[in-house]
Amino acid sequence: MDGDVMIAGFFPLNSLGIDHNNNHASRPEENTRFIFKNYQFVLALAFAIEEINKNPQLLLNLTLGFEVYDVQIRAWTMFKNPFIWLFGKYNIPNYSCMRDSRSIAVLTGPLGITSDQIGTLLGLYRFPQLTFGSFVHVLSDHHKFPALYQMAPKDTSVATAIVSLLLHFSWNWVGLLNLQNENDLWVLAELKEEMAKNRVCVAYELVISSQLISHIFKAMAGYNEINKSANVLIILGDNDSLIILIIGIEQLLTKGKVCIMNSQWEFALKRRYFLLGSPHVPLIFSHHHADVSGFTDFVKAVNPSKYPEDIFLARMWFLSFNCSAAVSDCVTWDNCLCNASLDWLPGHIFDMNMSGHSYNIYNAVYAVAHALHEMLLHHIEVQMMGIRKGMVPFHGQLLRVLRNIQFSNPVGEQVILDQKSKLEPEYDILNIWNFPEGLQLEVKIGKFSPYALHGKQLSLSEDMLEWAIGTTETPRSVCSESCGPGFRKSPQDGQAACCFDCTPCPKNEIANDSDMGQCVKCADHQYANIQRSQCLLREASFLGFGDPLGMALACMALCFSMQTAAVLGMFVKHQDTAIVKANNRTLSYILLISLIFCFLCSLLFLGRPNTVTCILQQITFGVVFTVAVSTVLAKTVTVVLAFKATSPGRRMRLFLVSGAPNFIIPICTLIQMTFCGLWLGSSPPFVDTDAHSEHGHIIILCNKGSLIAFYCVLGYLGTLALASFTLAFLARNLPDTFNEAKFLTFSMLVFCSVWLTFLPVYHSAKGKVMVAVEVFSILASGAGLLGCIFAPKCYNILLMSNRNTLHGFRDKSRSRRN
Repeated sequence: MDGDVMIAGFFPLNSLGIDHNNNHASRPEENTRFIFKNYQFVLALAFAIEEINKNPQLLLNLTLGFEVYDVQIRAWTMFKNPFIWLFGKYNIPNYSCMRDSRSIAVLTGPLGITSDQIGTLLGLYRFPQLTFGSFVHVLSDHHKFPALYQMAPKDTSVATAIVSLLLHFSWNWVGLLNLQNENDLWVLAELKEEMAKNRVCVAYELVISSQLISHIFKAMAGYNEINKSANVLIILGDNDSLIILIIGIEQLLTKGKVCIMNSQWEFALKRRYFLLGSPHVPLIFSHHHADVSGFTDFVKAVNPSKYPEDIFLARMWFLSFNCSAAVSDCVTWDNCLCNASLDWLPGHIFDMNMSGHSYNIYNAVYAVAHALHEMLLHHIEVQMMGIRKGMVPFHGQLLRVLRNIQFSNPVGEQVILDQKSKLEPEYDILNIWNFPEGLQLEVKIGKFSPYALHGKQLSLSEDMLEWAIGTTETPRSVCSESCGPGFRKSPQDGQAACCFDCTPCPKNEIANDSDMGQCVKCADHQYANIQRSQCLLREASFLGFGDPLGMALACMALCFSMQTAAVLGMFVKHQDTAIVKANNRTLSYILLISLIFCFLCSLLFLGRPNTVTCILQQITFGVVFTVAVSTVLAKTVTVVLAFKATSPGRRMRLFLVSGAPNFIIPICTLIQMTFCGLWLGSSPPFVDTDAHSEHGHIIILCNKGSLIAFYCVLGYLGTLALASFTLAFLARNLPDTFNEAKFLTFSMLVFCSVWLTFLPVYHSAKGKVMVAVEVFSILASGAGLLGCIFAPKCYNILLMSNRNTLHGFRDKSRSRRN
């Protein structure tokens, strides 16, 4: 198409085929295959230029035209058409003066190798080159390619997009397949980093060299690795380098594998690979772009009569609709259907929708137009003789303007040529529907936007996603199944982080979510449920009056205290009798009163502990039992003194008459109170909790504070009991009237036995049982004193009243002697 300013396009429209019919070398022109899908590049270029020429707001009086050249990916033919375009048909370098040419810019692509080779040539003349293929890092070096601009956005977020998809489906065990080239290695490095941050592991990695034979052998060698565990395979690479490998690998993959490809696979896979009717699930990331209004209608209207100079369209029409038996006759189009259109072709042969590469061509043409328009508006002094037909700007001036060009294209999207200022691309996620087999329908099932809020960047319509034929469930790709609540992940030695064992949480620790690396310990006021999935509030536990055990102990304490009070009342009633008077009536009263307090002090151990009760428990227990035991000691001393006082010439009568045994009680009690005072002054008892002894309960108890002080109080009490027992045991057979030394001996024996048993049991018990043991020991020891000392006396007072007098006792003695 002619114009005041021309844009040249170098597109791969033919590929070399193989002649199977003769063994002699044939001419390349006779052995090429037309690439239908790439012809959309020409149509995108023509559509953009026609749209610009119709726009009165652009280019003022200038019109754009274009010329298209075929370029092949072989070193010896790649430069053929670029040389003809630059230097004429004689191919003499620098023979044709570029200043006389109307060409202003060149479009190359889609492969990076094509843009690289042609860009090296164009860079010598500072001729503006715009590439429409995928972004290639090598081409971004402006020192090597000073006149080259890439229209495609840089894939800065493709790694994040792929990992977001993996996380959405909980795939953390994936395989990698890529080529050994610089561009793939850059994407691969970012992908691995993003996978590591999100705990996605690489099950295997196959790095394929660029040699075809190596492709095949490497694929066969990796068969076991590809199929052994991971059901997801991420494939990175360019179209032509891996297409043969993918066709071979397709036969190696087990059914149901999910293949995730980056945007570079947009064309090759969906038209070649999936044409085979693959049973695998393709998920393709393609650069998102807005729909260009009018392009589909433009393509439908294209035919050879509209563009008679387009030899590529003529060949495409002939191959598609078989217009005539001879190629030369196609110029007349006598046998072509008058209403033939490109939309008659199957979708896998020719796509009516504008592809990503075609969209880049569309933007490239508009970039050139806006740069030219800016030059005209600002009257930049370029080497031109006037703005009129036949006089065009110099391409070197256009190159300087292109560096800073920014504009909004007709569909409203921002276009920026400067690599540093380019916006991050959004991605469409495509799925190929192949049911019924051969449908090959490309369906958009989701989108990834780096500009959305974190966690909402990926959007998917899973109901539109077609898994492998015969499969309805989402494939799984994990090394180890998830650990449910109550279990933690335990790494396997020598394996990746995604491979682990599930270990139950220890006691009182939980894992309330799946795949937790560590269990969380419950707080002291909480406990773990049986499933180890949540912490529950502990129920406060103490030996209360409402507890059956506490109620039984309280009843026992009250019964014993009432019995002791009854005995005291009986002794007061019969205070003038011989039995009551024997061994010091006052001491008996003191012992009975102290025993009442001993029984009642056990009630301090029941109920919810507080600071007051914790202090009173130990102090009251220590003091009242000291009074009781010291009273027993005083009674024992009284027995001994009474016997000694009856012997002639003894001075013991003076101690007995003076009431010396009565001083034993206050002295012993004062010493015990001194110990208790030191205890309260140093480290008094306090309220404490025990969260470990009883599952599901937090026991509220009294901490002894200073254990040394506690054992000093208990040890002093034991010393008094041992002294009373020893003295009573020695005086048990003294022939005195109403001698109660035997009863005192038995009472101290019971008392010492109870507390000697108490110590080991007390230390082995926990929680409420420990308190119950102490209360029971108090009641048992008090009952031992009450029973052993006063039971025989009560028996004589109530049932043997004749023995409760001195006269009765003497009569009994005489009868025994007779």
